[in-house]
Amino acid sequence: MATIEDVAKLSGLSRTTVSRVINNHPYVAEEKRIIVLEAMKNLGYVPNSAARSLRNQKTGMLAVLVPRITNPFFSQLIEAIEIAASEHGYQLIVCQTRYLKEKELDYLNLLKTKQIDGVVLTSTENDWETISPFLKYGPIVLCNEPNERANVPMVTLDHFYGGYLATKHLIEQGHKVIAYCCGEYKSSISKHRELGFLKALSESNLYFDEQHAFRDALSVADGREIFHRIKEMAYQPTAIFTGGDEVAVGILAEAKSRGWKIPEQLSVVGFDNQIITELVEPTITTVHQPVNQMGQKVLELLMEKIKSKTKLYRDVHCLPLELIVRESTLKKANQTLY
Repeated sequence: MATIEDVAKLSGLSRTTVSRVINNHPYVAEEKRIIVLEAMKNLGYVPNSAARSLRNQKTGMLAVLVPRITNPFFSQLIEAIEIAASEHGYQLIVCQTRYLKEKELDYLNLLKTKQIDGVVLTSTENDWETISPFLKYGPIVLCNEPNERANVPMVTLDHFYGGYLATKHLIEQGHKVIAYCCGEYKSSISKHRELGFLKALSESNLYFDEQHAFRDALSVADGREIFHRIKEMAYQPTAIFTGGDEVAVGILAEAKSRGWKIPEQLSVVGFDNQIITELVEPTITTVHQPVNQMGQKVLELLMEKIKSKTKLYRDVHCLPLELIVRESTLKKANQTLY
């Protein structure tokens, strides 16, 4: 098995120079770096990552905490973060909290025990006062779900505007009785979307009946159940704004199976712009979230904090949302962006 001395001998350079190349030391001439890397390749030399971690006080590992890995939105976000992390030479640990406080704390302990160099939180299950003590062990940045009490960098979206945008579109299509559906109701995202939804109704002097609110709906199965609840109502809504594309697909599929015409009898708006919204028939109007951009930006902020070791501070980056209009709200899709 090749050693660092073997690499030094083959490259004709000192052991110190080889060590500096292995540890990405900035003060190494590029031609020497190339010679060392070529020698390592020819010898099949692999640096001892554990020893390097002890010397550098870095693990080369990051953790991203998500509530549901099966949600396509989080799957896409994880992929974007992983791609960005690999460009910086980091590996990613994916941790599913299932919206459980104790699971979140278990994973944050990875930071405390120096098994990871930083954390991306896509939702916060505990109060910030419970999370903030972990900051002394390494950087934490927020992504997707903002937290008003957090004093760390975060990348988020204007979910109030997203709820407003979707509802305004339905009102412009002539709907006056509009239902609302959201995901995990305790989250600030759901609350902001609902406030945007209510703002659009208020501007048009439209009344919202609380029986048309469907909360804590996350899956296709939830969407199917929501349709049956709507179907049994004496006072039925003619449109629904959902908190996610999975739910929208469930509503649409069940409505079609029961002989309902979409959008003539029920217009449906999703949220996320997952690929499935373009594959079903009719295609689904949805709010587009720039997931890839979000993942790249949050990793950039995390790496900045890891490398600079500067004190964390509140720094909010809000990315834009777009409404993609398709067949589930229009008889003919025009792919208009609002």
